[in-house]
Amino acid sequence: MMQFENTEIPGWGVDLDPARRPGVPMEKEPVGGTGAHWDIPELQQSSVKIFRSVEHPRMPPVFGTTLPPKGLSGRIKEFAYTYGEGRLERWLPILLADRINVVEGLIDDLKSGHIPNIFAEMGWKAEWKYNRQGFIKKALVVSGIVAGGYLFMRSRRSRLSV
Repeated sequence: MMQFENTEIPGWGVDLDPARRPGVPMEKEPVGGTGAHWDIPELQQSSVKIFRSVEHPRMPPVFGTTLPPKGLSGRIKEFAYTYGEGRLERWLPILLADRINVVEGLIDDLKSGHIPNIFAEMGWKAEWKYNRQGFIKKALVVSGIVAGGYLFMRSRRSRLSV
């Protein structure tokens, strides 16, 4: 069998025979061990609902609790986590729930009397400074969408009034 060798391809050789792999000398056990003093770390406790994949029998030892599920976005995520990780029925609702959560956050800010600085929070100042061409392109696209929506609504209103 002919062996193809091309060391110019990043990651080339990772599936070769260990005697021929480029990274084998670096893959030795550290002298003196790793320093780990446990087999499984003690599990983190949570006071909020944490979603767990249906494909994993237990929670990982450490997980995030800073954004507990709530409102419509939480219910959508709860539905999404009933499906396996390889299913579109899981990831599309999670993406939708994240977008809805942004809107829910804006509504919460306005309810508490805080007016969000959307330009700063979206990093537009840095975008203008470091990616001016991309910023202008995005601004033109958004302007076109807004203008198109305005013209569509205006034409629709004029047809309804006739």
